[in-house]
Amino acid sequence: MQAFTLPDFYMPYPARLNPHLEATRAHTMTWAKDMGMLDAPKPDGGVVWDEDALARMDYGLMCAYTHPDCDGPTLDLITDWYVWVFFFDDHFLEQFKYSRDLSGARAYLDQLERFMTREGQTPPQPSNPAEAGLADLWARTVPAMSAGWRERFITSTHNLMIESMWELNNINIGRIANPIEYIQMRRRVGGAPWSANLVEYASAAEVPDRFARTRQYEVLTDAFSDAVHLRNDLFSYQREVREEGENSNAVLVFEKFFGIGTQDAAEMVNDLLTSRVQQFENTALTELPAVLLTEQASPGEQTRFGGYIKGLQDWQAGGHEWHARSSRYMNEGAVTGTPTVLGGPNGLGTAGITPGRLGLRVRAKQLSHKPLRPVGHLPLPELHMPYPVKVSPHEREAAQYVVDWSRRTGVLDDGSVWDERRLWAADLAYCAARIHPDSDLEQLKISSAWLTWGTYADDHFPALYGASRNLLGAKASVDRLKQFMPLDMGAVPEPADAIERGLADLWPRTAASMPVPARAEFRGAVSSMLDSWLWELFNQAENRVPDPVDYVEMRRRTFGSDLTVGLARLAHWNVIPPEIYQTRVVRELETAAMDYGAFTNDLFSYQKEIEFEGELHNIVLVIEQFLGVDRWQARDITAALMNARMEQFEHILANDFPVLFEEYGLDEEARTMLTGYADGLKDWMSGILDWHRKVDRYKEAELRHGQNPSALLPTGLGTSAAWRAALRV
Repeated sequence: MQAFTLPDFYMPYPARLNPHLEATRAHTMTWAKDMGMLDAPKPDGGVVWDEDALARMDYGLMCAYTHPDCDGPTLDLITDWYVWVFFFDDHFLEQFKYSRDLSGARAYLDQLERFMTREGQTPPQPSNPAEAGLADLWARTVPAMSAGWRERFITSTHNLMIESMWELNNINIGRIANPIEYIQMRRRVGGAPWSANLVEYASAAEVPDRFARTRQYEVLTDAFSDAVHLRNDLFSYQREVREEGENSNAVLVFEKFFGIGTQDAAEMVNDLLTSRVQQFENTALTELPAVLLTEQASPGEQTRFGGYIKGLQDWQAGGHEWHARSSRYMNEGAVTGTPTVLGGPNGLGTAGITPGRLGLRVRAKQLSHKPLRPVGHLPLPELHMPYPVKVSPHEREAAQYVVDWSRRTGVLDDGSVWDERRLWAADLAYCAARIHPDSDLEQLKISSAWLTWGTYADDHFPALYGASRNLLGAKASVDRLKQFMPLDMGAVPEPADAIERGLADLWPRTAASMPVPARAEFRGAVSSMLDSWLWELFNQAENRVPDPVDYVEMRRRTFGSDLTVGLARLAHWNVIPPEIYQTRVVRELETAAMDYGAFTNDLFSYQKEIEFEGELHNIVLVIEQFLGVDRWQARDITAALMNARMEQFEHILANDFPVLFEEYGLDEEARTMLTGYADGLKDWMSGILDWHRKVDRYKEAELRHGQNPSALLPTGLGTSAAWRAALRV
């Protein structure tokens, strides 16, 4: 019996079938034989695949559905890539997952990576079908693409191969990931970003490098990837979890984290799948056109980006249809029709996909929030914090410096946003002295000033541009602020307001002594925070509560996490190899800490943001809207996420750091510095929590100080401007 009843799926795009299907089926069967995939032995006897198994899985049908418009040779090549990746997954499973042979798995993956060559490199001789297939496909594919695309493809192929170790390690210790970790890691191991790269090839729609680095490209690719993976998890739960003992499946992750039954978990996963598809649509239709316009994209660039989006849409629709038909998945009773060339989907492709009802229900949750509703104080639950608070001895001097600096830059000139009382209520030197407790006085002054500048700007920006919905003015302001961070430390414009004066003061004091790579990284962190403010304003203009995944990832930027964590990273730039910071271990360590700090702020600021500011960007509210729960339940889920992220942080330090040290052959100095960096993240989390508990900024008495009674103000959609004008927050 199936583990659960498949839910209704949201799919706004029709599935179509490539007319070259039969020729590709024949080609791919021959190719798999030639590569040795149909007689590769299992360790305990038998073979991984045979002809009958490959025919039943029908990757030709999958690719004919996911790439309906490409020509025959292109469909052959794309299908060969998918046969290779699924063979790799099954071969790796047979060789290493069942035996738990970690050292053998590592050697296997290291050798396989050598077949992804760059210009001028020669691959080794293949010794197994996975290597033979990759060598053949690499030579047939990458010469047609740019160097930038090749690097993206190397990264995504590396991730789906190497992160199999993450799955294997979790199986070995019986560990199930938390939801945030799972979504992030599923992208790396699941392969959908790799599929998106192949869409660029198959659709002749390679995205230009300058757009491949934008948030919009990242969100389109990530939303596509998450939807593909969540759909796959629903269809593959029976095989992966019930039959193979896998624990990397969203349905299982939701079962365990929320303590709910399998059917309820499946419905929740499907709601998130729907939300991710709608995030894709929102980005493509509302954000991307503005980017193409402001960046003056040429007609050719616009055509290629549009082709990429269409290719991802075709993949979503076709991938769903294939899952409904493949013998690989749980789809009993799902298909009642026969696929037709260039026809619409049948069976599950029509009856099981309900774009109207399901799509409207999930979309309504995002768009129906009534801003500025009175919520009152939100008592806080128990939060897991295993690390002590440390305090800089220079705190008092830094606190007085912040006042002097704020006067000098004009932060206190306009009392409608901040005055000295509000500055002391925030007490950002108190925060800096705890998140950077080992800094000297000058470093603490700079850190305190950065926190003051970022917090003031974050308050000032929505007050200036949010109520008026002046998105063009906000974009112009952000573009101008970036001019105050020249990489060559050259001339900057004359500052026009306190935010510009503050940045003009802080940038040279912080960046002048940095080497150019570190300076560029730090500038990227500040720019990312600035751009995130525009994202918030776009959502405010739509009255759109963010999609949960998009919110979590953007919250790290809006909270300034990259900026404040980046200040700690810069001290290690010449000791720790840059690639270490891109590893799963360090990125997961950082994002776990960032989420803990950002969610801390969301819990403490809930009343301030929801009741007094009409804010939409708070994890408690996002959970309320997405799950349809009250704020008390959403609060407890937020705390559970924070505790899970903290437990993951501790797990990485205890289990993954020692492996990372050995894997990269780090010397004693680098190990000490990386351990010190992790200690800095501990200080960052404990300091942020302590600061929120101490300061008056989020307390109800401070929020109501000098404010007009709420009863005198209008409520409802479209009234936030009146509130902002009256409250001056």
